[in-house]
Amino acid sequence: MPLTFQLRESSSIPIEVDSLQLDVLKMQSLDDVKATLVQRGNRQHPVSDFFDVVGSAEDNELVFVGDCSKVKLIGTKLASGRIRVEGHAGMHLGAEMTGGEIIVSGNAGDWVGAEMHGGTITVKGNAGHLVGAVYRGGFKGMTGGEIFIHGDAGNEIGHGMRRGLIAVGGKSGDVPGVNMIAGTILLFGEPGIRPAPNLKRGTIAYFDLNQSPEVLPSFKFAGQQKPTWLAIYLKHLQQQGFPLPDGIFDASYRSYRGDFLELGKGEVLIRCA
Repeated sequence: MPLTFQLRESSSIPIEVDSLQLDVLKMQSLDDVKATLVQRGNRQHPVSDFFDVVGSAEDNELVFVGDCSKVKLIGTKLASGRIRVEGHAGMHLGAEMTGGEIIVSGNAGDWVGAEMHGGTITVKGNAGHLVGAVYRGGFKGMTGGEIFIHGDAGNEIGHGMRRGLIAVGGKSGDVPGVNMIAGTILLFGEPGIRPAPNLKRGTIAYFDLNQSPEVLPSFKFAGQQKPTWLAIYLKHLQQQGFPLPDGIFDASYRSYRGDFLELGKGEVLIRCA
C-alpha cells in the first residue's frame, strides 16, 4: 500500500506540506513520517495532527485523500516517483518539481507547476491562476515538463514560460503566455483576452470554434496552415488521455507572428471553422 495521508477534516488555515519530500519519506519509518513537521499558520505541527498516515513510500508513491484545497505545496520539488491526490489540491501544486508525476482527481489552486523544471502534472478538474508561471520578481517560469488541465484555468497561464507544454481543456483566463520566452500552450476552451503580450518565442494555439481571441495589434497575420508539429503534440495528448475535440487532426489554423514589441519570433495559432 502506498504511503497515504488521509485528511481528517478540512482546515480554514492553510497547511503547508513541502516538508513531505518523497525521497526522504521512503527511507523513514511510519513513526518518523507521522512526526514530520508541517506548517499551519505561524506554528509547526506533526503531520499526524491533521492526517491519518498509513502504508509505505518504498514503492515511490504518495497518496493524499480528502478535500486538500487548503493543503499547499503538495509535491513541491518532486524529483521522481508519483503523487496522487484523491480530491482537491491547494496552491503551489508541484512547484519547482524536476521529475516524477502528480495526478489530481479534483481541482487545484493557483500556481500549479510554478517554475517547474520537469515531470508531469495532470489535474482532472479546474486549476487556478498562474499555471506554470514565474513567481513575482523571478525571471523564468516553467522551464520543462508537462501540465495537463482537463478543466478550466485562470489568468496568466505560462507567465514567463521558458520550455515545456501546457494544455487546458476548458476555459482559459486572460493574458496567457505573458512575457513567455519559449514553450507551447494549447488552449481548447473559451478564450480569455489579450493573448501572448510580450511573447518572445514559442506558440499559443486556440482550438475552440465558437469563440476566437482578439489578437493584439503587435502581431501580424502570417497565413493559414496545418502545422505538422502540432499533430504530433495532439497525438501525444491523446495518448495521455487528454480529451480532444472532434476533427482536430484535420483542422487548419490562422497563424499570427509576434510579439513585434519583443523579438517577434512567437506564434499564435487560431483554429479555422
